Amino acid sequence: MPKISDIQETPNPNAVKFILREPVSYGTSHSFPNPESAVDDKFAKSIFDVGNVVSVFYMDKMVTVEKTDDSEWDEILPEMAVPIRAAEAVAVRPTNGNGNGHAASKVGGAIAAAGSDDDPKLREIQALLDEKILPYLAGDGGWMEIIELNGNELKIRYQGSCGSCPSSISGTLAAIEHMLREEIDPDIEVIAI
Repeated sequence: MPKISDIQETPNPNAVKFILREPVSYGTSHSFPNPESAVDDKFAKSIFDVGNVVSVFYMDKMVTVEKTDDSEWDEILPEMAVPIRAAEAVAVRPTNGNGNGHAASKVGGAIAAAGSDDDPKLREIQALLDEKILPYLAGDGGWMEIIELNGNELKIRYQGSCGSCPSSISGTLAAIEHMLREEIDPDIEVIAI
């Protein structure tokens, strides 16, 4: 059972990040934007069952929970901690096939799922985001996945605390687009869906 090491505020006032001592996943993100999406995930469902929960995101040793606007952290935080402490820790770390024990990132998984993994421009974008953006988003309890690259239009989806954070939709999105225009393609347009 994971023990909670720390609880941190995020830039999103309605989201907190639980830092765990044991992982609940390895290298893959799990995002649930509503209770219906968590029906088949025992861990996420148990957090939604607490009530007043808008979304749940977890990856490795991090769990981000977003609450409803009208609920107070002082009241629901102790209740949220119960299912998080009761979660099963992941026992075995999967490998990515090269034997080094490092799992592939979720962004890479999202691209492969979209069937566009062979696009060199998309791989370049992925590498840049993996290096310069995702660590910062994860530090704030969030994540981002690439949905698709269609011409010069890159569609992304924010997860965790970034999913409903006003700064993600404006400032962070503009910064990502600026960086991609500077380093990869001056005509790229980034759209959050």
